[in-house]
Amino acid sequence: MPRAFAEIAFTEHVRAQQTRLGSAQGYAKFLAADAVGGNALGPDEAAFIEARDGFYQATVSETGWPYLQFRGGPIGFLRVLDPRTIAYADYRGNRQYISLGNLAGDGRISIILMDYPNRRRLKIWGRVQVVEGEAVGDILTLLHDPGYAGRPERVIVITIEAIDWNCPSHIPQRLTQAELEPHLSQMQEQISDLTIENARLAALVANAS
Repeated sequence: MPRAFAEIAFTEHVRAQQTRLGSAQGYAKFLAADAVGGNALGPDEAAFIEARDGFYQATVSETGWPYLQFRGGPIGFLRVLDPRTIAYADYRGNRQYISLGNLAGDGRISIILMDYPNRRRLKIWGRVQVVEGEAVGDILTLLHDPGYAGRPERVIVITIEAIDWNCPSHIPQRLTQAELEPHLSQMQEQISDLTIENARLAALVANAS
């Protein structure tokens, strides 16, 4: 766990709860003067991010209510521009624009990216720059897959403040249809082989009779 995450997440109230419940001493080292890191992506984080086809993002309204939303697209639509910057093409949805409105008042964002088959989870905190209109041009060509049916309305650029790999405990193992396909194909081949073998044995028994 890096320092950048602890500085953001371990607020006074959080530290009070850690003290009350007995975990404060174990986490104190992440706020020590010599603790560093956790505000830039490495090769593992970059590869993980660009292998995802969706993520959960949280914003906060001016009334203090959090809003959690799932953002989806083709694999790799959330792109790593450099170790401190990620971005995605914001596709048209139901046009409520709750996240967009929240970000207009408070540019802070939190993201959770899930890898259910391998029970891995990456958390990112950052600050958003919304790019719209003519300014979208060049960066959109980098982010938008022309083969994807979604209609991009703007670009969301996120400057990373902190990252943290989360504990895999309690993450259920789930697979999409595409992720299941190799396993299903193997099972279908085995069933086909068994069906042929069963027919062969049945014929032998019939001939012996």
